[in-house]
Amino acid sequence: MNRITSAMMELMSMDELSRDSSFVHARNPLAKLIVTIIYIVAVLSFDITNLTGLIPMVLIPVVLFSLSGIEIRVCFYKLRIILPLIIFIGIWNPILNRTSALDLGLFVLTEGTLSFLTLLLKSLLALMMSFILVATTGIDGICAGLRRIHVPSIIVSLILITYRYISLLLTEAETLVTAYTLRAPGQKGVHVSAWGSFLGQLLLRSMDRANELYGSMRLRGFTGEFHYADNDKIDGTDILFTLICLIVIVGFRIVNISRLIGGIFI
Repeated sequence: MNRITSAMMELMSMDELSRDSSFVHARNPLAKLIVTIIYIVAVLSFDITNLTGLIPMVLIPVVLFSLSGIEIRVCFYKLRIILPLIIFIGIWNPILNRTSALDLGLFVLTEGTLSFLTLLLKSLLALMMSFILVATTGIDGICAGLRRIHVPSIIVSLILITYRYISLLLTEAETLVTAYTLRAPGQKGVHVSAWGSFLGQLLLRSMDRANELYGSMRLRGFTGEFHYADNDKIDGTDILFTLICLIVIVGFRIVNISRLIGGIFI
């Protein structure tokens, strides 16, 4: 299996996850979108050295993973490309900032190390919550939720078409790679001399298919709105789910656990 096929299968697996049935899957996209946005804002609002304050926030995505029936390891596997980038960005903090934050005798915790760990945890929590939203809602539900909070239709349409275009681009790339492989048996990858024509053909073919995709969407009545999602009204369970999540998020944000254990990192 080549990398393009693997990427297509991973993209399709996200759509398959969103079609499962669980308590979280059944919640209205708008409710999950609001909870996700508030959670990410709350996580990012923590001070860069307040590591202990972030620890209770881990409970929320863990509970949602459990309720959705999705294993956490699936999330980390999908995010395996992004995590090294986050580590690379924050790894310079311990090197550049060696100011002591906590002296334990044999071990001294510097502010740089503390900020690096906080940055890493913030990123992980935000990505986990975003993954839960995508894996339990799907792109159509997310776009419908964005329109309900009055995000401009042009932006929502751009998000939707870009997502559709990724799968289309991967399909065309797989077709070209397969055709090239059949004409050059035994050769690994595309030779550098063919890169120009390969990319040109990929661009032209994908543009044609993208126009066909957009045309088919318009023929089916797509105008930037999601009228088919209007029947999915928010019920009492959705409201209760949203309120409980928001109360827990705000409570964890206000109650600083670092103060409860003696203000170690404050």
